[in-house]
Amino acid sequence: MTDLLSKKCVPCSIGALPLEGEEIEEYLKNLKDGWIVVEDIYIEKTYKFKDFKAGLDFVNKVGALAEEEGHHPDIFLSWGRVVLKLWTHKIKGLHENDFILAAKVDEII
Repeated sequence: MTDLLSKKCVPCSIGALPLEGEEIEEYLKNLKDGWIVVEDIYIEKTYKFKDFKAGLDFVNKVGALAEEEGHHPDIFLSWGRVVLKLWTHKIKGLHENDFILAAKVDEII
């Protein structure tokens, strides 16, 4: 598999097929620890921080990256914790873009 960090998210079209089973597992191997696959529909990771401000700073960086990539995660911020969920809403499942963004988010830490 190619290096996810060197790729850019590209828009996918409605009707594109979401990734399944083994394809998902292959992409997951290229991410840092902590990402989980939920029902083959989305990937999720929880990040822990020393306080609310540190989590908020991270969220702002993720937001800037998401805008740059044109691919946007669901972000849940609470005191000392940020949960990211990634999937491609257009296809109601996982796409390579989700793994590209996940890999790049992990580089922010």
